[in-house]
Amino acid sequence: MKIAVWLFYGVAGWCAIGLLGSILSLARERRAEALRNAAWVAVVGGAYLLTLLAVSTFQRQRVVAIGQDQCFGSTCFRVTGVDEVPGLIAGSPDRVLRVHIAVTNHGPSAAEDGDIRAYLLDSRGRQWFALPGLSGNRLTSRIAGRSEIISQPMFRVAEDATGLGLVLTHGSWQARQFIVGDSDSLGHRPTVVTLGR
Repeated sequence: MKIAVWLFYGVAGWCAIGLLGSILSLARERRAEALRNAAWVAVVGGAYLLTLLAVSTFQRQRVVAIGQDQCFGSTCFRVTGVDEVPGLIAGSPDRVLRVHIAVTNHGPSAAEDGDIRAYLLDSRGRQWFALPGLSGNRLTSRIAGRSEIISQPMFRVAEDATGLGLVLTHGSWQARQFIVGDSDSLGHRPTVVTLGR
């Protein structure tokens, strides 16, 4: 486990114990002690959040090449190629791209990453999410230990979209947002797989 994850759990545990101490002090009518405990929790929690935001702001955006793994635990995702699907949406100037993603479980037993999502990001910051029901194997599929599947999500993008990159995320409202240096952390620029399109 990374040091940043241990740091997050350490600070979160320390703050939880501090808040519990404040509540117990209030229950015993020791208001000065409760305020002192709460102040320490606020200082430590605030310092951690400032560190998190500072790292997110100043850390360079990670760019991943096609063929390079992005791992979350024992599950790794690797873009193996991208192609354009002509004529899928009749009469529309939009393009449809199919991205080939190898999903590998390096662990000994079956596993899945049920929270992973993918979207395309262009040079202007616009986002496009996968078209539902067209990807074959889902990125969130359960995979047997030490095996691999191919997922092929399809994305409808504007005709003028350039500099496209694939972003893998676990979405909002999850613990990774509070881990220093994580690609999903608050204010962090996402890790992008450049697609050359």
